[in-house]
Amino acid sequence: MSRPIIVTFFLIALAGCGAPSGGQQAAPDQLNSRARTSAKLHTELAGSYYGRMQLGVALGEIDKALQADQNYAPAYNMRGLIHMDLREYKGAEEDFQQSLRLDKSDSETHNNYGWFLCQQGREVESISHFMAALKNPLYRTPERAYLNAGLCSKKAGNNKDAEEFLRRALLLQPGLSQALLAMAELSFANGDYTAAKKHFAIFSEKSDNLTAEQLWLAVRIERKIGDRNSEASYGMRLRKNFPDSRETKLLTHGE
Repeated sequence: MSRPIIVTFFLIALAGCGAPSGGQQAAPDQLNSRARTSAKLHTELAGSYYGRMQLGVALGEIDKALQADQNYAPAYNMRGLIHMDLREYKGAEEDFQQSLRLDKSDSETHNNYGWFLCQQGREVESISHFMAALKNPLYRTPERAYLNAGLCSKKAGNNKDAEEFLRRALLLQPGLSQALLAMAELSFANGDYTAAKKHFAIFSEKSDNLTAEQLWLAVRIERKIGDRNSEASYGMRLRKNFPDSRETKLLTHGE
């Protein structure tokens, strides 16, 4: 709760600074600086509400940000994410594109727009945006762009590139769960069952609740490895936790 309180405090402080003391008019550059600061704070506040899934309130903060500065690129990026969650895809794409028109080097927007395109079935188109995000040496979370590029390449059926992108993500963040799971799936598909088991074991250590699909993958890996005890253990968990799942039916029928 501390961040929203701090942001609100700053907004109150800014509200009391409409003009310099003594009745003097603020210079244009001062006004521009205040407008940009206000836009930034409202966008950060929108991000906080977005993280708590208070999407309507988040949109209201973005409106305030753009009223303060209609050329503040991160506000459009944030609104694009909100539109994505609301399944307002036309608005989301327009916002991501506007953000990039205002700041074509913004890595966060390139990464988010790339993920949006991937979810829309435009995986090949998405990769160029992940690569654009990675061109910025100041990008603070390049592992996210590599992960997304790997997942989208995998979705497109380009397993060779997917594996390379995922390896790079894991070099930057060895415990990245989504990358570990995707590598386990790719290794299994490629017949490298030892690597599949290794990646899945690390993934499962970091995951409290494995899904039916993940447990079924584990069963098949152990079956290929020949570890009957581990296969039986995963199978028992699958039957117990997901008795009516498609994966349990596949296990029951010995597929």
